[in-house]
Amino acid sequence: MRIRLCLGALLLASSLAQVGCILPIYSSSPDVRARQLIFTSENYRHIPEIWERIWGLDMPDLATPYRTHGGII
Repeated sequence: MRIRLCLGALLLASSLAQVGCILPIYSSSPDVRARQLIFTSENYRHIPEIWERIWGLDMPDLATPYRTHGGII
């Protein structure tokens, strides 16, 4: 009997975790929710810029803009 109770509680806890609405992320007020969604989308818009800065893609190219011979002329 105790095992059934534990398994039932485990099943209930895992199903509640899958639903995703135990704690709402955004407010229930439409005005506040719209402002929160705008802030969230603005934060996501900056991800490519951060990614380029991390990988150094926005740094200037150190290669010479013209060909050099490199040998004795």
